[in-house]
Amino acid sequence: MTSTILDNLQHIASLIATFFTDVFLTFDSSHPLLFTQFNFWAFFALVFALFALTKNKILLRNAFLFFVSLFFYYKTSGLFVFILIFTTLYGYFIAIWMAKAKRKFPRKLWLSIGVILNLGVLCYFKYAYFFTDAYNTLLQTDYVVVNYLAKWTNELAGINYFDASKILLPVGISFYTFQSISYIVDVYRKKVEPVRNILNYGFYVSFFPGLVAGPIIRADQFVPQIYKKYFLSRRQFGIAVFWILNGLIKKIVMSDYIAVNFVDRVFDNPHLFTGFENLSALFLYSLQVYADFSGYTDIAIGVAMLMGFYLPQNFNSPYKATNAGNFWKRWHISLSNWLKDYLYIPLGGNRNATFMTYFCILFIAVVCVLLTKSLVIACVLGGLAVILLIVSLASKKARLKISTSINNMNTMLLGGLWHGASWNFVIWGGLNGLGILIYKIWRNLKHYAKAIVTMAGFGGFVILYYFFPYPVLMIGCVWTGVIFAGTLIKFLCSVIFSHAYIGWLDRTWGILQTFVFISFTRLFFRSGSNLDPAVANETAWRTAKSMVSQIGSPWEVTPIPDILFTYRYVFILFVIGMTIHWLPERWKRWYRVNFALMPIWVMAIVVVVAIFFLYQFVTADLQPFIYFQF
Repeated sequence: MTSTILDNLQHIASLIATFFTDVFLTFDSSHPLLFTQFNFWAFFALVFALFALTKNKILLRNAFLFFVSLFFYYKTSGLFVFILIFTTLYGYFIAIWMAKAKRKFPRKLWLSIGVILNLGVLCYFKYAYFFTDAYNTLLQTDYVVVNYLAKWTNELAGINYFDASKILLPVGISFYTFQSISYIVDVYRKKVEPVRNILNYGFYVSFFPGLVAGPIIRADQFVPQIYKKYFLSRRQFGIAVFWILNGLIKKIVMSDYIAVNFVDRVFDNPHLFTGFENLSALFLYSLQVYADFSGYTDIAIGVAMLMGFYLPQNFNSPYKATNAGNFWKRWHISLSNWLKDYLYIPLGGNRNATFMTYFCILFIAVVCVLLTKSLVIACVLGGLAVILLIVSLASKKARLKISTSINNMNTMLLGGLWHGASWNFVIWGGLNGLGILIYKIWRNLKHYAKAIVTMAGFGGFVILYYFFPYPVLMIGCVWTGVIFAGTLIKFLCSVIFSHAYIGWLDRTWGILQTFVFISFTRLFFRSGSNLDPAVANETAWRTAKSMVSQIGSPWEVTPIPDILFTYRYVFILFVIGMTIHWLPERWKRWYRVNFALMPIWVMAIVVVVAIFFLYQFVTADLQPFIYFQF
């Protein structure tokens, strides 16, 4: 009898030990700790309960959250947690040593070391395949990527545990690397004092809500918060809960359902779907990626707020943007601001051009020509360079505008490369930069001049398509034709109707036009996503060409009603999502605040109903957050 009881107790203890090991000590790459999984909320409930015991003991609280964040990253990325620890250590010590330096040269030296170390780690893990592929293409070599870090670790340990044949990308490395750079630069600029305790600094770098997919937390915004005592009002609690539910609904209901049931199918095999389905996939992907990324940000903001910390706003209804420039002030705001402050302005901004301004643009242009081996591209880029040089020499005002434009283009090209180690991302960034530059010229034209320019563009595409009937030129014909028709209508309305009417029409037309443009640029963004870096360039380019071919080929109209019916729930979600997105901001603020002011018991009922509703959409195909790969 006694032995039986002991055997049962040992069996229970063994089960508990196994559960503890599986949950806390092992890493499963197929099941990372995601905001959309029950495991995360069980983890957060335990963290929050322990956090409540330390919330007003600042150093103890920060140390606790630092180690919790390291554990969270381990459960998300495994042994890559050591890269995060390494980044934390050198960022901390470099800032301390830089602050101690009295003279300018050693301060600049430490700044340079800090930035080079951060970019070196990022380039090793993220761009090894990209640079190797470009080098092989340019010099006709056949070098292969070797993970020397894994190789040396195996040799030192005398084991063959790590695979040295490929380099894996640590989740969120771009985000915490940029946070480390912002801290080092801000200490150099004396915008913040260096954090003297490494536990406090480690907490800043690794704070888990925004660790793996942003928003990018700037040192001058967050470091002051780590010294404050915990405070959360009743209204702030309600707002935090709202953001969490809002983010989960965006991610699970909108993003995952649209992805699994339509977008992924089309992008995986574009040639099996009609031109209408391929075009629809582009527009639906725009909603998917917004719901996915802003959903993550909403949850991160809500979770952080419950612990008394405030992450920066990352989205401001981006599809209300009336032009490409305005879009990037509303989309991924933390990255846009980071690029502006730490790249665009140091390059010269809107003041002048620097050596790096011309070096960057010339380097990218030369590499593009050598990789494509296209005489046409070389002639176009060369001719454009000559024209810009002549105009710059002729007019100081024009030179300033050209310098600003080149700085802007450099920022967008490098911002595109930040998103992924593939030329598709560079093309995507370049198209966004081109859209910004074209709008700057466009906005200064009169209505009649806009009509003439768009007519000329439409006519040019028609002529080109007549002699070279390629699908991409057909897309150009349709797009410029629609723009010409809309511009002509606006011109006629400006003659007939009042200015107020034209203002409303102009805004509506700008929003729709910008949404279409951004959606088309995402053809290159989505084609390069979720791919092994070793094959990203080739696969992404093949996908992009297939979709362009399908969209630009003649359409059959008769199947469209059947397609709309077959995927009716996907298209209904799209209409609902875009309608909510385009609601006035004061309406959204109204229902957000009113949710926050609900009695706790009513809020609890709403939360339970929302969880039940979300559960209906959870499938085995639950998607990881798109920006985890960046």
